[in-house]
Amino acid sequence: MHARVAAATTTALFGLGVAILPTPHAGATGGDGPVVVAHRGASAYAPENTLAAVDRAAAMGIDWVENDVQRTKDGRLVVIHDATLNRTTDAKRLYPQRAPWRVKDFTAAEIARLDAGSWFGRWYAGARVPTLRQYLDRVSRNHQKLVLEIKNPQLYPGIERQTLDLLNNEGWLDGDHLGRRLVVQSFSADSVRRVHRLRPGIRTAYLGTPPTAELPAYARFADQINSAYSGLSPRYVSAVHALKGPHGTPVKVFAWIVNSGGDAERLTGYGVDGLITNVPDVVRRAVTAS
Repeated sequence: MHARVAAATTTALFGLGVAILPTPHAGATGGDGPVVVAHRGASAYAPENTLAAVDRAAAMGIDWVENDVQRTKDGRLVVIHDATLNRTTDAKRLYPQRAPWRVKDFTAAEIARLDAGSWFGRWYAGARVPTLRQYLDRVSRNHQKLVLEIKNPQLYPGIERQTLDLLNNEGWLDGDHLGRRLVVQSFSADSVRRVHRLRPGIRTAYLGTPPTAELPAYARFADQINSAYSGLSPRYVSAVHALKGPHGTPVKVFAWIVNSGGDAERLTGYGVDGLITNVPDVVRRAVTAS
């Protein structure tokens, strides 16, 4: 495994993916079992949050991909995880006087010049940071489904409404997408509440592990609770499943970031509904075998 791939597999622990399907355990394995979600695309094999990562997941037969959405200085929505550009692009080289290279301090045109692939491997040199519109187009073209994370909403007032407007303009808020092709999520409970209030039909997910006693409050606005896999237990999963979410169906649990077959098998035994992973092929094999 290339060193960049190994690093992505073992250390990419921020920004998650979730999925909600119309029937429990109707997974990417083609049968019963947890849904497999490609975290930032197939991010162990292609640079995260790029169109190449979406395509790699599609080539593996993975239906669900996850991304992170932030906003540029001139108000465009772009797909990138970090609040700064320097880890996954050549912003430091191209704009040496612009430290700390925050996404919100650059225009969309400036970001479009950046190389978002060379850090991962020279064969991805020239990959770009996609706009959300470009990303939606590629996911649609691949007949995939999207888990969209509103990242750092405290930095971008009004980003929830803007994101929903773009989704609507691109045809992502029709009945088919709302029912089985789209989830909107955030680490911010306020952001998830805001999405639910603005468009109650959208499936939403809260990223975190609220105390069991607080779960009923989250179930008022979140269809899923998605937790770091190391903090889950069969008892917690059962407590979440006992609640009904805002759409009248049991609240689901997705575990992240699951990058080993052994962990995937153990969590499947807990009854989780989905597994978010950088290595969707590895996790899918484990789920199928179990």
